[in-house]
Amino acid sequence: MLGSFQLSDCINDRVLPRRLAVPYDPDMAGKQRAAQEAWRAIFDFIVATSAERNAALGRAGLTPNDARTLASIAPIAKGRSMRSLADEWRCDASTVTWMVDRLEARGLAERRPHPSDRRSRLVALTPAGDRLWAQIERAAYRPPRGLLELSERDLRSLRDAVMNLPTGSRRSSAPQSRKVGSR
Repeated sequence: MLGSFQLSDCINDRVLPRRLAVPYDPDMAGKQRAAQEAWRAIFDFIVATSAERNAALGRAGLTPNDARTLASIAPIAKGRSMRSLADEWRCDASTVTWMVDRLEARGLAERRPHPSDRRSRLVALTPAGDRLWAQIERAAYRPPRGLLELSERDLRSLRDAVMNLPTGSRRSSAPQSRKVGSR
């Protein structure tokens, strides 16, 4: 049992609920209940398939936080300020420094002077960081095996529904990335 779930399905030796068992709440009806059931199923699937994503990172010698750092830096060729990373991640500047230090030690990121603020530094990917991020991005967006067990019709319905979510999910179906070496 996991919470109120009877676990009966496996993906990568991790259990998944076969049926949603959201406790009845008389104050929650219709759209709110459907949203809770959908989110619970999505979240449980993400957690259950994390081993597949983490294996790709491990093969590259990265932790999930290393990958998050690469993902946050990669879209902006000129680099990002350390402060903007701390704001995005809602963490202390020293945490960003530590994470960037890890990537810099591996030759994947570099600090640069900020063009208009001499007190600030930008962090950008090196060409090696660009290449590794392109490799990791392909692996990260590879569908987990469990997702491929759905019918094509169900997958199209799921895709169409999640494309309407706010923020980053309105991207086109193919991940967009900058060209390696474009600086």
